[in-house]
Amino acid sequence: MIEVKNLTKRYGSFTALQDISLSVDKGDIYGLVGYNGAGKTTLLKNISGVYKPEEGGVYYNSKPVFDNPKIKEKIFFIPDDLYFGTYANMNKMAAFYNGYYSKFDYSTFKRLTEAFGLDPTKRINGFSKGMQRQAEMVLALSTRPEVILLDESFDGIDPQKRILIKGLVTEYINDFEASVIISSHNLTELEDLCTDIGIINGKKIVISGKVSSLSFGKSKYRLAFNRPFSLDEFSGIEAQGLRKDGQLAIFTVMGDSDEIQEKIKALKPAVIERINLSLEEIFMEEMEEGDYDLKKIFS
Repeated sequence: MIEVKNLTKRYGSFTALQDISLSVDKGDIYGLVGYNGAGKTTLLKNISGVYKPEEGGVYYNSKPVFDNPKIKEKIFFIPDDLYFGTYANMNKMAAFYNGYYSKFDYSTFKRLTEAFGLDPTKRINGFSKGMQRQAEMVLALSTRPEVILLDESFDGIDPQKRILIKGLVTEYINDFEASVIISSHNLTELEDLCTDIGIINGKKIVISGKVSSLSFGKSKYRLAFNRPFSLDEFSGIEAQGLRKDGQLAIFTVMGDSDEIQEKIKALKPAVIERINLSLEEIFMEEMEEGDYDLKKIFS
């Protein structure tokens, strides 16, 4: 299990991450969602042991990751900004990783290279962006890691190869009970692939939970009234994003308790409609509650 406990990362006086905590079990795929600059890459670099946090820490099976070569050997991080030496090809990179990862498997490397149709003798810098990502994915899975960290790793990959990678990652997890953390802007892609989702905003993880219960404790309501009403009537309900649209009141609340239901019924609306939130709607709700409200930009 990967555990991030109360992690804070600073660059001088700037705080990039503040009091982050999350855990990823074996066999789980954790999707990390957030806008550019939210701290996704910084968090992945802390989890991989590239960065040392100022406060808190990252642990794998209760052992610290930073400055721990034996634990780092179990983790493979594919960054968004890939770098390969000028004359590096996949065969040379395989030999390089074989020197660091004791479980590197050349038979897996050969099969995956063939599956992706990549020439291991050609310079990787001559590959397209998507092919470079495929090459790094081949190398990553060949090291037989227990934890895989993917930073925007589907960017630039064509749909056919994307499906192949998803299938390979899923199969690998099933076979080896590995853990995966993946950051992406493609919410639909994460919803289809991940077992868990975390939304990072304002330097913190603001929501984290199972994709199978996408509401994460949030419920959206649309109330229709056949009488004049004021938004002041909702003061007893901790309504988020409360707005009035004609005879409709629209808002989101945390939880779906009997107490909330009773307060809503006490307003005596003609119609009560509870709406299941999609992953994209949850993300947009959090963005509005955080640094900016998209609806107010042009108002």
